[in-house]
Amino acid sequence: MNELYISLPVVLYILGIVLLIILIMLGIRLLRVMNNIDSIVKNVDGKVRSLNGVFELIDITTDRLSFVADKLIEAISNFILGLFKKKGSKKKKEINEEEMENE
Repeated sequence: MNELYISLPVVLYILGIVLLIILIMLGIRLLRVMNNIDSIVKNVDGKVRSLNGVFELIDITTDRLSFVADKLIEAISNFILGLFKKKGSKKKKEINEEEMENE
């Protein structure tokens, strides 16, 4: 039993040292992976920035097309509403004139 009290801490210390070495190796590998990821992110960021001009051009074009489409739809709807208002107002005038004559 006395030997167990002496050997057990030694085994635990050895296992702790092995675990510490493994964790250090994993940390070094993690740093290498993070450096690779950082270089990939910088590369992608550079490529995205080179496309910013194209995206801005597309944005401006869609804004202008949307503006033109809105104005066209507004003009068509006003024209159609004007047709219905003219017909309705003529009928109302005729009805009002007939009522005045009848009175």
